[in-house]
Amino acid sequence: MPLASVALLLALALAGCDSGPDDPSPAAEGPSVIAPGGPGDANRTLSAQEAAEQRADDDTPNTADVSYAQRMIQHHAQALKMTELVPDHARSGDVKRLALRIAAAQGPEIGAMKGWLTAHGEKPASGGHDHTAMPGMATEAQLAALRAARGKAFDALFLSLMITHHEGALTMAAEVKAQGNNVQIEEMADDVIAQQTSEITRMRGMR
Repeated sequence: MPLASVALLLALALAGCDSGPDDPSPAAEGPSVIAPGGPGDANRTLSAQEAAEQRADDDTPNTADVSYAQRMIQHHAQALKMTELVPDHARSGDVKRLALRIAAAQGPEIGAMKGWLTAHGEKPASGGHDHTAMPGMATEAQLAALRAARGKAFDALFLSLMITHHEGALTMAAEVKAQGNNVQIEEMADDVIAQQTSEITRMRGMR
């Protein structure tokens, strides 16, 4: 058989072994996804494709979205309490500027989250539960120590507590990005991740 004919037959055989673009593939379908239900509803298991289609068509808030907004309001509120101590207690100009930056960012974010909750018929969580259950929150003993500190001791403790506080906010933001359904909440979480990751890097350089 001529060499050219052999090459042609080999090429046809290899082409026949390839999977067409329409062939179903388990890897392409992806793993199933647990979708939190709305307030009072049970979770559902969706395929990756179903989850993507649902997200594209419907960004109705679920319990993860609502919980994130309620908890992050309280999380930010504690950070603002810590920054309020800085003008009279801190020694470092860098710490003072950082505190102003944190307050300027997190105050409006609290307002935005409260507005989001109101728009969706929800209320901010009451202050009656244990705030330390949220990641990164300072304990009452730690806050008391911060209030008692002055100068360099205050600066060091403030940076330590605020780094931990920011890291907790990153954990909460990552959780809602994985479990939530609302685009606006996801955008808020993205803002928290960008802002607080930058501030963590800055604070570590100040220690």
